[in-house]
Amino acid sequence: MKILYGVVGEGMGHAMRSRVVLEHLTAQGHEVEIMASGRATDFLQRRFADVNRIHGFHMIYEENRVRRGKTVWSNILAGTTGIPQNIAAYFELVRDFRPEVVISDFESWTYLYGKLHGLPVISVDNMQVINRCTHPPEVIDGHEADFQIAKAFVKAKLPGCRRYLITTFFRPPVRKRDTSLHPPILRPEVLEAKSSRGDHLLVYQTAEGNETLEETLRATGMPCRVYGMRRGIAVDAVEGTLTHRPFSEQGFIDDLASARGVIAGGGFTLMGEAVYLHKPMLAVPLGGQFEQILNARYLEREGYGMCAERLDDPRTVHDFVSRLDEYQARLAGYHQDGNKDLLGALDDALAAVAIGV
Repeated sequence: MKILYGVVGEGMGHAMRSRVVLEHLTAQGHEVEIMASGRATDFLQRRFADVNRIHGFHMIYEENRVRRGKTVWSNILAGTTGIPQNIAAYFELVRDFRPEVVISDFESWTYLYGKLHGLPVISVDNMQVINRCTHPPEVIDGHEADFQIAKAFVKAKLPGCRRYLITTFFRPPVRKRDTSLHPPILRPEVLEAKSSRGDHLLVYQTAEGNETLEETLRATGMPCRVYGMRRGIAVDAVEGTLTHRPFSEQGFIDDLASARGVIAGGGFTLMGEAVYLHKPMLAVPLGGQFEQILNARYLEREGYGMCAERLDDPRTVHDFVSRLDEYQARLAGYHQDGNKDLLGALDDALAAVAIGV
């Protein structure tokens, strides 16, 4: 089939997930044209030939929070030039490619193209869990307004798709039709990684100069491999039990696979990888981004780790470390068969489109 595939560029999780799906689709013999925005474009262009850059929604982050006012204004300004470019790109596409189906990883322009041309649209992402599932009060408690805003945004983003394939490590009740839940999509490098129980903490924090956190990490007495807090380094910087590391995709995966526990944000991709590799996680979601809050609270609810709003209280990290064995025991019961579940469901959805079901 001829498939138009859209990838939102906000955060790299969508691009890494889409890479796996795209490799599967091309291996199955489908002809795929890819539309992506932001950093996702560069990431996918290194791996696929037919990747087109389009304008996409982006967020402004300051002090570990989403700044809604600046985000809205920045997107309005960017949209004055980005929208005409997108329209031109789609005119070229309809003339030369003529897709039969659209797959969208939370990307609006390919979705709109599909709807305008009467094509079936299949949604593959983790965001739809916010709107298409029912969540218990304790998961939303204290963030009711953020939940309603996020729910309305997700609902308006890709309404009326043929199928919604939602990737998730937790299983809330599905409340809408044409919706199914599937384990997270994992990179081949993660699937190939051999999980072992080391003695170090993997710490991924992008805020530089956080002396309080560094002192707290030292106080655990555990070796810590730290990414993101020293962005300019080219080699390891060892300071007692703390090793600040320059980013390396394979090095990061190796440190994750052998970690005793993980301290990071509330992003879905790393969290799904940690759960798959049975690594307890202390998740600190971005303020104002409900999707990360939802991920972190379900992580805690499942017993796979802890959710915290901040890391400025040393007791938070100490409590997490003291419960590592408890979280490890819970994670021992989590299993998924690679990406077979999701990719099989996608193949079935495409087969149904092909025969007009």
